[in-house]
Amino acid sequence: MHITAINTYLMHCAPPDTGGWSARNWLFVKVETDAGIYGIGEASGWPRVVETAIHDLTPLMIGEDPFHIEKLWSKMQVAMMGHGMTGIVGAGAMTGIEMALWDIKGKALEQPVWNLLGGKMRDRVRIYAHAHETARARELVDRGYNAIKTGGIKNCVESVDAIRREVGPEIDLMVDVHGPPWLTTRDAIALGHALEDYDLLFYEDPVAPENIEAIARVSEAVDIPIAAGERHAGIWGVQELIEREIIDVVQPDTGRAGGLAQMKKIAAMAEAHYCTMAPHDGSLGPVAEMAAVHLMATLPNFLILEHLADDVPQRYEVMTGQPEIVDSHIIVPDTPGLGIDIVEEAIAQYPSQGNISIPDARDDYQYIMARNERALWLSAEETPPPDYRPGHIY
Repeated sequence: MHITAINTYLMHCAPPDTGGWSARNWLFVKVETDAGIYGIGEASGWPRVVETAIHDLTPLMIGEDPFHIEKLWSKMQVAMMGHGMTGIVGAGAMTGIEMALWDIKGKALEQPVWNLLGGKMRDRVRIYAHAHETARARELVDRGYNAIKTGGIKNCVESVDAIRREVGPEIDLMVDVHGPPWLTTRDAIALGHALEDYDLLFYEDPVAPENIEAIARVSEAVDIPIAAGERHAGIWGVQELIEREIIDVVQPDTGRAGGLAQMKKIAAMAEAHYCTMAPHDGSLGPVAEMAAVHLMATLPNFLILEHLADDVPQRYEVMTGQPEIVDSHIIVPDTPGLGIDIVEEAIAQYPSQGNISIPDARDDYQYIMARNERALWLSAEETPPPDYRPGHIY
């Protein structure tokens, strides 16, 4: 069996009548072979740019045996050395192709991908959903979810306090502040201290990911498990965070971490340092989510998987083999490969649009505005301003 073609499918997805931070692009990859078997993958990390990288890598893959996944991954990595370190664009391109290779191998051997990655440790994978208001949190709990993530900076503590009061102590809560570049280390620590009374499962990306020492300072000062890793690529991107035991939860993004094999290696490195695995899925489409389900079924240190419940209508239109969700878990499928396929006609209905946005037009956004109205995000008693959007990251 040999690879004959690699095609990409870039699409725009957004809730009705929304844009900006609520809109995003999904990039699906289809690797075809001369045996008539094809595999599906998904890539993230600035999808419109990643698509170009995949096209550049395609000639290296033509004629290769798709079963030799580690060899082909190394071939792609070496080919990109001249461009500098393997960042999320390069890793995203390799991820989309590598994921599709696992799908091919599973289909050819008539085995689910999880069985190629070591076999199942669990028959279902625990997931969490998102809520920034008490009504949404209550709806999710009533639907069976037992873990909820909220986030943002402004009014963060007040939101967490309200949600905790609404759902009670039995529901796991998480807070993601998205590591904005303007949030100082001291303020991240102050916010962490304010959140300590709410028994959080983890405190995610308290500062920008570029500064490892800042994350280490927050980790040392705050009595909440720290989570990070979604904006890093490959095993080297999260190596220091894990080996220095700065974080308690590692969160590689299934669409841009470098591939399922790279994520398996990250999980093994994390396990040696008593660190759990909770992959990021906040900007991904349905293919990457199902790939994560296969991998998480195999990991001893898996904690929980992010799930975007009811985020965009396109999620349910562009893929067959939708996840079966029961009581805050996705059932691990037994079908060969990833057990999914893309619907090309549906994808074609949503042509890609720009995927860059900035939260606010103010020129002094970076540091000065972050400290204005600071009490709003350090207090559980302050009332947010009328124009505040729940869950906003600034």
